[in-house]
Amino acid sequence: MGMRDGHRAWQAAYEAGTKRDVEFVTQSSAPVEPLYGPGSLHNWDYDRQLGDPGEYPFSRGIHPTMYRGRLWTMRQFAGFGTAADTNRRFKFLLSHGQTGLSIAFDFPTLMGYDSDHSRSEGEVGMCGVAVSSLADMETLYDGIPMDQVSTSMTINGPAAMLFCFYVAAAERQGVDIRQLRGTVQNDILKEYMAQHAWVYPVEPSLKIIVDMFEWAAEHTPQWNTISISGYHIREAGATAVQELAFTLANGFAYVERGIARGLDVDAFAPRLSFFWDVHNDFFEEIAKMRAARRIWARHLRERYGATDPRSWTMRFHCQTAGVSLTAQQPMNNVVRVAYQALAAVLAGTQSLHTNSLDETYALPTEASVRLALRTQQILAHETGAPNVIDPLGGSYYVEALTDQMEREAEALFREIEQIGGVRRGIEAGWFQQQIAQSARRFQHEVEQQRRVIVGVNEFVTEGEPELEVLRVTKSADETQRRRLAELRARRDDARVQATLAALRAAAEREDNVIPPMLDCARAYCTLFEIRHALEEVYGAYREPIFF
Repeated sequence: MGMRDGHRAWQAAYEAGTKRDVEFVTQSSAPVEPLYGPGSLHNWDYDRQLGDPGEYPFSRGIHPTMYRGRLWTMRQFAGFGTAADTNRRFKFLLSHGQTGLSIAFDFPTLMGYDSDHSRSEGEVGMCGVAVSSLADMETLYDGIPMDQVSTSMTINGPAAMLFCFYVAAAERQGVDIRQLRGTVQNDILKEYMAQHAWVYPVEPSLKIIVDMFEWAAEHTPQWNTISISGYHIREAGATAVQELAFTLANGFAYVERGIARGLDVDAFAPRLSFFWDVHNDFFEEIAKMRAARRIWARHLRERYGATDPRSWTMRFHCQTAGVSLTAQQPMNNVVRVAYQALAAVLAGTQSLHTNSLDETYALPTEASVRLALRTQQILAHETGAPNVIDPLGGSYYVEALTDQMEREAEALFREIEQIGGVRRGIEAGWFQQQIAQSARRFQHEVEQQRRVIVGVNEFVTEGEPELEVLRVTKSADETQRRRLAELRARRDDARVQATLAALRAAAEREDNVIPPMLDCARAYCTLFEIRHALEEVYGAYREPIFF
């Protein structure tokens, strides 16, 4: 019996067989065929669509050796209370085998407010660490050599200010800032789309980002000046395809801004990085990240004229999906996170954060964050998953799904161009509406039990045992107020005012604001003082009403 006849026989048996009464679709609602084979791949070419690891188009990974050369960076997101509190947590994580630090800032810091600002009341240290000046950054890294760790900072509106605090703290440690390794998220476009932690209007915000591209290329060449983030777009309710397309569209917008400044694309593109959400649909998530590498490589080479292969390579961090965690039966979150982490590794991530089981209740305890880290370590050292590069490459299903997601992303790129590009889409509310519609559709499907969430709308139990959760007290607020008062009393006020004036003048002249902003940090100007100095020139962003 030939293969064709055999396939026909299977098809007949399948049609006659009993099927479960469920919709066979991806989490993005794309239909899933019962079986994939050679016919699922149309005009498929190994070199054009797959290639070898470390070679264009990088579908199989950006390094020739991948995890045989070096494991991914295990970077647990951490931060709460004061800088001293978080310094202790950092040292705890490093002592248990974490290989990179990732700073979670509290809400006032995310918005550019000092801890003693009236708008910070009740929020200091609650959802992350409070950092109001260089003094806090120095405390945060006390006893941690900054040239020996890689740091990720999840902050956007005031990202340049926190970056300057970090650079100045390294200088105070006596570290050569050219040796600093890490990433600052600094992705303002996705803030307007999804997360809303902005400060300034779109144009000046984009200018500051390009200022960082320009300054860091010369002074901190190992530092990633932006982490173009799909994570928060996905957490707001976008589908996997929307996360893929909207994030890449933002990345292209940043590249275009750098080129418009007159920068050589190969001077800044190698330090652009990405940040992906890893949700529950195992194969869709893997296909999303493989498609992302391929799309980025092609556009940077063919559309933007990059000639350095480092500009074509998409380096990315992954975090397991916070929105997938449930308060009901929280131990199930351990299982969700493990599968999501495996998907990230099989997709070839360079860095990974695994969420803790108790994060629907509070910031994680030491016990739960240690278990989340151990999840990565077991994956790295016990499962054998890192031993083979791209083990799912060549899978008919994975390759067909990767191709499909690439086609759908390209269709969304064309739609974005038709509405006038990313900025016009943000101003018109198009992105916000697309994400909101997807979120509503998913929630409706859960409520109708068309999607099963274990422990939430199926397999429900009563009387769950209470978890021990981390309690952040108001002492952080009191400590920060005292520290800020002491800082203002001992610093050189004339120097503070002079550096702030120089920053305002640079903004008015449309000069690069990073050098004067770094001088402000060195003078111990506070976060809000720096924010306010630029706000006097740039104004503040107010979101239009779309809904």
